[in-house]
Amino acid sequence: MKVLTLNAEGKKPAGATISRRGFCALAAAGYAGIALTENKSGVAASAKAWNQLPVSPLVHSDGRVTFLFPVGKSRKVVLQIGGFPSQDMTYRAEGFWHATVGPLEPGIYSYAFEVDRVRVLDPLNPWVKKNLFYPASLILVPGQPASLWQDMNVPHGAVTEHFYHSAIADDNRNFYVYTPPGYDPRGRTRYPVLYLLHGYSDTAGAWTKAGRANFILDNLITARKAVPMIIVMPLGYGDDAIVSRTTAGIADTAIFNRNMTHFQSQLLKEIMPRIAANYRIKTGPANTAIAGLSMGGGEALIVGLNNLSHFSWICGLSSYCGAEGLNFASVFPGLTRSDNDRIKLLWVSCGRQDPLVGKANRHLDAWLSSRGVHFKNVWTSGGHQWRVWRDNLVHFAPLLFRTQGPRG
Repeated sequence: MKVLTLNAEGKKPAGATISRRGFCALAAAGYAGIALTENKSGVAASAKAWNQLPVSPLVHSDGRVTFLFPVGKSRKVVLQIGGFPSQDMTYRAEGFWHATVGPLEPGIYSYAFEVDRVRVLDPLNPWVKKNLFYPASLILVPGQPASLWQDMNVPHGAVTEHFYHSAIADDNRNFYVYTPPGYDPRGRTRYPVLYLLHGYSDTAGAWTKAGRANFILDNLITARKAVPMIIVMPLGYGDDAIVSRTTAGIADTAIFNRNMTHFQSQLLKEIMPRIAANYRIKTGPANTAIAGLSMGGGEALIVGLNNLSHFSWICGLSSYCGAEGLNFASVFPGLTRSDNDRIKLLWVSCGRQDPLVGKANRHLDAWLSSRGVHFKNVWTSGGHQWRVWRDNLVHFAPLLFRTQGPRG
């Protein structure tokens, strides 16, 4: 772990400067595996010019984080961090608004500023998570020892972005593929495949940008805790009307169902054949898993459990199964206890404090039990947030593609 330490005045040592390019490399702390720590006085450096940028956000050794916002003439600036109450920032004479939060548990946090009621990203931090509705700045609070989602000194796999034209959606779209360390496209070794789906309003890159799926698998595979696998991360919108700003979107039952039908067709008929043609994979349901979060969790459960000839490993995290999701008999019409022999792992998880889908997931647990379907029932601390989903990946990835998964 590389660490930037400031002197007692909260500045770089004498004779040293932080160039704009250099600061960008430092500020992308989580992506580069760098932590920014405070000096003994715990004060962030201030600056008068853009080529002398302050260190912000600043992660303190005790897990507190100090944020600066460089717009002095604003009337009010509010810090918004995912999963926490908003906090008013304080203006100081050197020209920055200040706020310190925490201590925070190790993790990656999304945040933004509300400046006179207008949401803006952090102009001092280039590490940004894309989102169709609410892009956010990101900050990493490292764990000691390092958490499995951190970039460690281990062999790394590769993440490749692919572009293709979808005849079903009639548009051009993308998907990402993670290949494990040592993958040789000309070699004899073949790998099982996990199709990993993002949540509502996110993009196809969410599981690597915020979920850190590639680092998690690098670390698990190196420790021999997970089977080396290929991970495919597609765009989860079968119908773009689901993310339209002029419709009810995901809350519209007809749009949700159409999106699900089209996404299933795209996955089975367009994406999976491309993976089989271009990557050295093992085929068949015993070698194919599907998992996702929120909307993607609903997609994983609905596509997976209704296509057991393709998937034996199915994981739904904080799953949203549609506005009529409580009518599970219509969502999973053919699912019975007789399918237990075909399902190697059915992982159903949710945060105990999830305000969005917690109730629906408890109903899902009860319905699966009433049908005699074996599943791994996992309730964790937290809400509808990435720290819940990263932790789930850490725990279910080691179970995938073993000879026999747990029954629940």
